[in-house]
Amino acid sequence: MHRIATILIALIAVLHLYIAWFEMFAWVTRGPQVFSVLPPDLFEPTKAMAANQGLYNAFLAAGLLWSLFIKDEQWRFKVATCFLLFVTVAGIFGGVTVSQRIIFVQTVPAVIALFFVYLRYRKASE
Repeated sequence: MHRIATILIALIAVLHLYIAWFEMFAWVTRGPQVFSVLPPDLFEPTKAMAANQGLYNAFLAAGLLWSLFIKDEQWRFKVATCFLLFVTVAGIFGGVTVSQRIIFVQTVPAVIALFFVYLRYRKASE
């Protein structure tokens, strides 16, 4: 279980690094393709807002990556759980306010990872 949890956390961190890059540096160029339901003239005026959102995604990625390097099992569990819960809540909020697709891209993988993190911690504490 340890390896599965680690791989899932790493993949979710990489996903959030990609989202951060997209929102911070490619919002105007790739945004209209990704969010084709929005008017193309919306992206330039919202560039700073998207970059701010990107920074938050970078923080999520940083926290998840940090959890992979913590040696103490209990602290690793707590930090990974905290940041996976942040991702879960952000995904639910995005799914309700922006697009239900976000729930499948963010929330579902985070909940699956939480399950494996819990199994890993439970097994380690036995």
